[in-house]
Amino acid sequence: MPDLIQIKEYTDSETTNIVLDTLEKNKQALVFVNSKSSAEKTAETIALEIKKQKLAVNLECNRLAEEILNALSKPTKQCERAAACIKYGIAFHHAGLVQKQKTAIENAFRTGIIKCIACTPTLAMGVDLPAYRAIIRDLKRFSKNWGSTSISVLEYQQMAGRAGRPGKDTKGEAITIAKTDAEKENIYEEFITGDVEDIYSKLAIEPVLRTYLLSLIATEYVRTKEQILSFFSKTFWAYQYKDMVRLEKIINKMLKLLKEYGFIETNEEEFSSAAEYETLAYTATGVGKRVAELYLDPLTAYQLICGMKRTKTKSITSFTLLHLICTQLELRPLLTVKTKEYEEVEQVLLKHTADLLVSEPQMYDPEYDEFLKSIKTSLFFEAWIHEAGEEEILKQFDVRPGELHAKKERADWILYACVEMAKLLQFHELEKEFLKLRVRVEQGVKEELFALLRLEGVGRVRARKLYDHKLRDLGAIKAVDMTTLTQLLGPKTAVSLKKQVGIDVEKIPVKENKRKGQISLMDY
Repeated sequence: MPDLIQIKEYTDSETTNIVLDTLEKNKQALVFVNSKSSAEKTAETIALEIKKQKLAVNLECNRLAEEILNALSKPTKQCERAAACIKYGIAFHHAGLVQKQKTAIENAFRTGIIKCIACTPTLAMGVDLPAYRAIIRDLKRFSKNWGSTSISVLEYQQMAGRAGRPGKDTKGEAITIAKTDAEKENIYEEFITGDVEDIYSKLAIEPVLRTYLLSLIATEYVRTKEQILSFFSKTFWAYQYKDMVRLEKIINKMLKLLKEYGFIETNEEEFSSAAEYETLAYTATGVGKRVAELYLDPLTAYQLICGMKRTKTKSITSFTLLHLICTQLELRPLLTVKTKEYEEVEQVLLKHTADLLVSEPQMYDPEYDEFLKSIKTSLFFEAWIHEAGEEEILKQFDVRPGELHAKKERADWILYACVEMAKLLQFHELEKEFLKLRVRVEQGVKEELFALLRLEGVGRVRARKLYDHKLRDLGAIKAVDMTTLTQLLGPKTAVSLKKQVGIDVEKIPVKENKRKGQISLMDY
């Protein structure tokens, strides 16, 4: 067993005590917890204790707090909480922060401005951010299907591996917290001396296998059944299974599906005997090649195409198309439907049932809960494209700004794929609808703001402000007087917009109180 570390008891929180002890040593710490809300709460608790103890804080923290607070067009409650912690040299870090905030916090930690980050385990994966101490507070994680379960040894080692800063410290400390001797022994045996779990090939996952198989055929890297089997026999997947007969059955199943989907075709009619089938040649269809180029799961592509075909007999709305993309694997994890929300979400489902492009499962089918999640996720996107703000999205759907932007990127990918497939299938009206929806999801606006969004420096907030003041197209921007435009958007933006619509703004009369004569907007 390693030597015990003696920690001064500042509070009744072991985690806070370890962090304060780290700060006393003028060192840095990472605190790993199991959820985003825990990361925020832990950071706030430590920051409050630093305030009570009146510990010294880097003067740069105030500047950084302002940067974090104003990272979005309008600060959310999360931005305010993050900024309040950073003033005391403490930060939280999780997927709910936007990339600009995460990058600023990571850089500030590297330069020593931030002394401690309370974070989820994602920070241990692929981010080079070492600290003197890695405090692994939570060794269990809750999931809906399995309840509270231990994290993997591999995950523990990833987090523990953050301890120690090469070139700065001669050692690092990875600390876990046990309340009893029995728990301490269990932690030591399970995580510190335990064996790391086996790593499995991702080709064993059907969506991955489907995608790679279609890509191999589309790029003509392989053509015949013999070449396909030869290629996969050399993979880590085959090495693990050690059963090529079974693998061949799985590959045959995938080939059959790809053919049924219309993504590959064969020269099967040329052969008369089973023996000749080893040289059966596979080629990708036009749609199959495009699906492969889009890195899309063939099953997703097939379901999207089926949904598009159903639009001929359905009323198409933004919700209809949003729901189509929200039922795809690429959009997971979907938003969880809380118990108190079931009735409300089911009412929305009832309202839209006749227009949905994906069949609703029976209420007692295992897929029903996931289907309800797709309805709630569609509602979230619907709120966003109807200009709900980031704070409103956070309150209504518990989706933080960073998660919002991640979901937007995923949706944009699928919507782009829909545009491309609609083009290939010559669904021209549907192609236009997907194009418009893609802009709306990216910008978070109603269609009426499209003309204004063409202007550089105009996003959803400024576009809405202009539209609500009767400035609804480029002609209106060109005609409006500079005083009005300046009052709405400020002098710099007003000058920029006037230049973009071809107006010379070097000397324009501007009425300002009782001042006489002309004033250059450049003098503001």
